[in-house]
Amino acid sequence: MLTAHGLCWLCQMPLAMAHWGVCSRCARAVSSRLPVCPRCGLPAAGGQTDCGRCLQKAPPWQRLVAVNDYGPPLSTLVKTWKFNARPELARALARLLLLRLQQCIGRQKPDRLLAVPLWQRRHWRRGYNQADLLCRPLSRWLGISYQPEAIRRVMPTATQHQLSARLRKQNLKNAFRLEFPVQGLHIALVDDVVTTGSTVAELSRLLLQNGAASVQVWCLCRTL
Repeated sequence: MLTAHGLCWLCQMPLAMAHWGVCSRCARAVSSRLPVCPRCGLPAAGGQTDCGRCLQKAPPWQRLVAVNDYGPPLSTLVKTWKFNARPELARALARLLLLRLQQCIGRQKPDRLLAVPLWQRRHWRRGYNQADLLCRPLSRWLGISYQPEAIRRVMPTATQHQLSARLRKQNLKNAFRLEFPVQGLHIALVDDVVTTGSTVAELSRLLLQNGAASVQVWCLCRTL
């Protein structure tokens, strides 16, 4: 998996542009996915309108954009990035998300990017917040203001992937605090992986309760 500078992280072939990290062929393969609901990001027949699940009970956010589901080779890159201390992968992964966003959102860009925060001890142990590393290049490429300290995680929580969907919701209650005004703003929440959606749902509700005009969720992987 680990490559020399200038080689694709996936196929090991030389890159036309070294900073891309993933070649065009692998980027197309990684981004190829089945039709999904534009609201929840889960599989749907047409992929153009809200699915039956969202018509019955929609999530609090208005749109979810993901590169692909949580499966190889994308999930392998994400695991390497997060758990093997490879922050240099962030730019390549952010580019994959940018390519997906260019397909999905066109010129309808949000006003602000916000990263899903980590608890301070987890941030210290890992050395970086992976969502923050995605936001920084996306902010430059898209010309959207990024607020790094806009949301603070004010209490420690158990690791989400170890919990059931019901416990995930309880785990996140009152875990976040908003640190800047969002009245009337269109917000994009950025995270690496969305599983049940409990974290981004809690944050979306917090933003909307404080007057945000709309909330989108942008992520690398949406677990199906």
